Amino acid sequence: MMMMFNVPIKSHNNFINPDFKIEDFMLTNKPLSKSPPSSSSSMMMELDPLIWSRLPQELLDHILCFLPLKSLLYLRPTCKHFKTLIYTPTFVSKYSSSSPCSSFLLLSHPQCYNEFPLYDSKLSTWRNLVLPENSVVSNPTPLSASNGLLCFSMGKSASLLVSNLLTNSSRVIKFPTYSFSFELLTLVSTPGAYKVFALCSKYSSNSVFVYDSKTHIWNRFEGFAPILNENCHQEGVFSKGCLYFTTPEPFSVVSFDLETGKWDRPISGLPDELIFVRLVSDHAGGLYLIGGVGRNGISRRLKLWKLEHDEGNNWIEIESVPELICKKFMSVCYHNYEHVYCFWHEGMICVCCYTWPEILYYKVSRRTWHWLPKCPSLPDKWSCGFKWFSFIPHLYASV
Repeated sequence: MMMMFNVPIKSHNNFINPDFKIEDFMLTNKPLSKSPPSSSSSMMMELDPLIWSRLPQELLDHILCFLPLKSLLYLRPTCKHFKTLIYTPTFVSKYSSSSPCSSFLLLSHPQCYNEFPLYDSKLSTWRNLVLPENSVVSNPTPLSASNGLLCFSMGKSASLLVSNLLTNSSRVIKFPTYSFSFELLTLVSTPGAYKVFALCSKYSSNSVFVYDSKTHIWNRFEGFAPILNENCHQEGVFSKGCLYFTTPEPFSVVSFDLETGKWDRPISGLPDELIFVRLVSDHAGGLYLIGGVGRNGISRRLKLWKLEHDEGNNWIEIESVPELICKKFMSVCYHNYEHVYCFWHEGMICVCCYTWPEILYYKVSRRTWHWLPKCPSLPDKWSCGFKWFSFIPHLYASV
C-alpha cells in the first residue's frame, strides 16, 4: 500500500557563511608564488573586446574552463550564457577535468558547534567549514551525504534541509507527519534528482517514507516485517536502484526498491561465525561486506568480502585486517559493535566507530589498511558522537 503526502517546499540561498571561500573546494595545478612579480610580468596588456566577441563559442567555453571557480562565479551575472554555463553538463565535465575538485571526509560531533572539520583526502590536509550563526539551521546535525548533497536535521522545526554547499543552495523539506520519529535516514542523489529514505517505527508495520525531489512528495510504504534499526549508525547502501540493509542475527541482507517500495531478500548465504556485519557499495554498484568473525559474541578478526555475481551471488573473501590493526579497532569498539558503521569514499572503504575519532580505511586499489588520525582541532577530552561522511562537492547536484 502506498500513500502520498503533498508537502509545501521552501528554497533558501543563505545557508553558507559568506566568509567561507568556495574556491577552497578546488585544487590548483601550481602553488602560488610568493616572490614579487618582475617588471615584465607586472605589465598588463588590455585585449581588444572585439577579439573576444569574435571567438567561437566552443573556444570561449574552453578558455573559461581554466578560470578559478571564484572568478567563474563572478562572471555569472554578466550575461545569460555565463549564468547557465556552470550548470551545463558538457561544460561541467570539461571544467572538472581541468580543475579537479577536492573530496573531503566531513566530521560531525556534538562539541563542534556550527562548524565541521574537513579532511581533504587529495591534499591530506585538514580544513574547517564554519556556518554562520544566522543560517537557516541552528546547530545543524548532518544525517546523510550523497554525490555533493548533504541532508541536515533542523532540530525542533520538524523539517530536513538538503543543501549543496558548493552552489550555496538548499531546500527545506517538511516532515510527512507532525510526530515523525525516524531511523536509518539515507539520502540518495542521482543526476538531477534525489530521494530521502526514512524508516518510521511508530507504526506497527515499520512503515517506510520516501521523499522524491522530482514531485516534492513523501510516499509511504507499509508491510515491512524484518528488524533493521539495531544498526542505528549505519545508513542504507545504494546499488542499482535499491537500498540494501543487514538484519540482526540470524544475519541476512534485505533490499528496498526506491521506485516500487518492495522489499526482497536477493542475497543468501553469508559467511560463517559472524558477530556483526556492515555493507558498503562502490560507485559502480558493487557490494562489499565487512564483518567481525569470532565466537560467543566477541570478534577476534575483521574481514572483508565482495559479492561476486558470476559465482551465483556468493561472498568472496578478499582481505583480512592485519592483526595489530584489528586489535586496536576491537579495543576501540570494546564489543559494542552497534556503534560501528561503514561507507565508501573515493576508492576507500571507511570503517568508523561512533565512540572513536579516527577512521580505519582500506585502499581498494593498493589492498592496504591505514588509520586516519584524530582531527587536530578536536578537544583532548572527547565523548561519543563522532559521525563521518563522504563529502564530494558537485556543481551539478541540484536541490
